[in-house]
Amino acid sequence: MNKLEKKGKDNLTFKFLKLLTSIAIHKPKFIFLGDKIKEASLILTNHVGSRAPLTIELYADFPTRLLGTYEMNGSLKEVYRYLSTTYYHQKKKWNKYAAKMFSVIACPFVYGYYRGLKLISVYKDLRFVNTIKESFTCLKDFKESIVIFPEDSSNGYFETLTHFYKGFLLIADYAYKKGLDLDIFVAYLNPKTKTYVFDKPIKYSSLLTSNLTQEEIAKSFLDRCNDLGKLEFNENN
Repeated sequence: MNKLEKKGKDNLTFKFLKLLTSIAIHKPKFIFLGDKIKEASLILTNHVGSRAPLTIELYADFPTRLLGTYEMNGSLKEVYRYLSTTYYHQKKKWNKYAAKMFSVIACPFVYGYYRGLKLISVYKDLRFVNTIKESFTCLKDFKESIVIFPEDSSNGYFETLTHFYKGFLLIADYAYKKGLDLDIFVAYLNPKTKTYVFDKPIKYSSLLTSNLTQEEIAKSFLDRCNDLGKLEFNENN
């Protein structure tokens, strides 16, 4: 994405891609344990491969903007490399041949989908400053909630998450210093129960008085996310 802009209405191509995706990704039951998302917030959620990002994009009834690794916003060749080497081989544990062959077929579709998502690129170097600033623009000016997948997925996607990176706190802190005290929602998509559970929001300002380090705060959100995944709901919930 060369120029940050409000997502607005989807173009016809992206609408068609989303229609195709909705055939495979069905809408789960959205459950809010507290207030629903009414204003721009931070949403921390598990990844479940591509399922959580696609579910948010297809079915969330509030404006969102997803963060994704910078390779997703690259050229067709870069997207292919990401899919074949990182996503399908390293994370999904496919063998190299299958990953490369499938990526040839999937790459044009995925490339078009990434363009439609208008992702904010995430970097692991000093360029993360751009991630922070673009996130703030979406939150403050576009009134879009920022969806972050902070889990460590370098070794794959797990039902019980093992680690949360703390970068989301840098975004929240930047916004706070700019006068925006964000609500932070933790969420867990459970494909088995077909539920997407959103916890009660926590104000960033309340974390500043907790006397916890950033690592401890990230760990507390990780634990809560895993707890949400263990909740059971009946038909009346």
